[in-house]
Amino acid sequence: MPKQSEKLVENQKTPIDATKLAEKAILQGVDVIREARKTIPHKPGVYRMIDQEDKVLYVGKAKNLFNRIGSYTHLKSLSDRLIRMISSTCRVEIIITESEIEALLLESSLIKSLKPIYNIVLKDDKSFPFILITEDDDWPRVIKYRGNRSKKGRYFGPFASASAVSQTISTLHRAFPLRSCSDSVFNSRTRPCLEYQIKKCSAPCVGKISSEDYDSIVEDASEFLSGHSKKIQKRLSTLMTEASEKQEYETAGAYRDRIKAITQIQSKQVISLHNLGNIDAIAIDQQAGHSCIQIFFYRSGQSYGNRSYFPSHPEDATASEVLSAFVAQFYSNKKAPNTIILSESIKDSQLLADALSSKSGYAVKLHKPLKGIKWRLLQDANRNAKDALSRHLSAKHSQKIFFEKLSKLLEMTEVPRKIEVYDNSHISGQSSVGAMIAVKQNGFEKSSYRKFNIRSDKIDFGEKQISPGDDYGMIHEVIMRRFKRLLRENPDRSSKSWPDLCLIDGGAGQLNIAKQALDTLGINHIHLAAISKGQNRNAGREIIHILNGNSIALPHRDSLLYFVQRIRDEAHRFAVSSYRIRHKNKNTRSILDEISGIGPTRKRALLHHFGSANNVAQAGVKDLEKVDGISTSTALSIYDHFHHQ
Repeated sequence: MPKQSEKLVENQKTPIDATKLAEKAILQGVDVIREARKTIPHKPGVYRMIDQEDKVLYVGKAKNLFNRIGSYTHLKSLSDRLIRMISSTCRVEIIITESEIEALLLESSLIKSLKPIYNIVLKDDKSFPFILITEDDDWPRVIKYRGNRSKKGRYFGPFASASAVSQTISTLHRAFPLRSCSDSVFNSRTRPCLEYQIKKCSAPCVGKISSEDYDSIVEDASEFLSGHSKKIQKRLSTLMTEASEKQEYETAGAYRDRIKAITQIQSKQVISLHNLGNIDAIAIDQQAGHSCIQIFFYRSGQSYGNRSYFPSHPEDATASEVLSAFVAQFYSNKKAPNTIILSESIKDSQLLADALSSKSGYAVKLHKPLKGIKWRLLQDANRNAKDALSRHLSAKHSQKIFFEKLSKLLEMTEVPRKIEVYDNSHISGQSSVGAMIAVKQNGFEKSSYRKFNIRSDKIDFGEKQISPGDDYGMIHEVIMRRFKRLLRENPDRSSKSWPDLCLIDGGAGQLNIAKQALDTLGINHIHLAAISKGQNRNAGREIIHILNGNSIALPHRDSLLYFVQRIRDEAHRFAVSSYRIRHKNKNTRSILDEISGIGPTRKRALLHHFGSANNVAQAGVKDLEKVDGISTSTALSIYDHFHHQ
């Protein structure tokens, strides 16, 4: 019979073992690092800590890799976060670089792509919109542009949002009446459009302005966007006086209106920014282990808007650490302005400035102003960061409560970690698209959104053949394709990609179809429910259907109902937008797309030469050979396609 003391030890076995296991893991991690260090040189570079599942835990850079890697063996000087990382480390990989600057740039790029759990990671980094004044048109346009700068022209930005660009362009047209229409609209005009009537376009399409005068307006617009508004105002004032003296009062009035529009644009600036050049003001606020970074864009004396970021990071990360990581990652794929002002002093600021200067091709300065206009700009950014973080945390807390309420309503044993919502979109079965969105307790996970182009003309469904456009068949196909892929990529179902709850936009019929699809795949651990609109498709009278055959109608003003509506509407929005893209692409396809060897470049050349696809079809081989990029063999291929089918 065991003694009392032995029983006590036996009862304490689990925590004692857990401690020993943790200590053993840490020591094993240290041994891994020491062994790796034996072959690491005294050179600058980037290192990666990797766990037993080949996942990157941490990415760092160093001026001296040997010394930096060695610092991870001195446990007393490390934070709890880094000790936890070491305990999971099974391998160390390095990349040697020419300089510390190159190492810094590579580190930022790897963090953004790999998203290691022990790094500070900038999640949301969509491309910014710009204003583009085209240069490959006979009559240049002022347009909104997003993406890589492949199109020839002069770019101005970045702007914080597409709406900020649209607003600026609209105001710009009042001062500089340049065309914004597409080439097809421009070439088909026989009389001035409404834009000319409201003095926002000079109607070059019908010869209302000479090319010399139009080019002058283009230069003025470019100068204005570059911050030389006073110079333009002075010149326009001179021209207005000269026209008035010549009794050309209509011309003088046009110059007066342009001066007035420029003055209105300038009057919107609360702070005089004309002498500041290009500046980004970046401020950070921290609450409850979360951070919000607010960045304001100022270009050529004008505000181009602001944007909020909520980077993921360990709870003990300081404001200075988060801000430093943000700046490095944010500018890894875009040019920095001449000046970046920060609300916090950051480590290695000069190194980061040198790296950004090297990448941009001009001097970039980082600093924390203590007074003056730049300080005032930062105060504005600080206030916005604090407000945005408060709203973010409030919404996050509310979302968690909604997840808990929904799990109780659906009689789930656990609160769902991830919810997927499914919807379909089509018109009479044409260009049918299925869509799936994902939502977690911290909000919509847009990187997990998926669309499914319905492929089959006929869908095998039980004993019946169901045509495209049938909601049942579409739901069946989408669920099958979604979870077949999950089973293929993660058969043991341990990945965070798997949802805990699937909501289907529809009624009991759609719910049963989804259940049949999962049963076919042998999946029974995912909770299912469906949401349908009430009588007469009344929003606010939605009914939630569950698999036991019951249906639940939430009270009209219930907060949980609003939450369910919101995530259902997001799925519907994504489905409709996906359908519109597919339908547009289908309708814009040309008969030239069916010809082997005819890509976008040759297609464009053929259409520019002949004017239409029908004219290409009627052309002879000799005529086809006259087109740039069309060889004799390609010309024969095109001719044969239309004449020997």
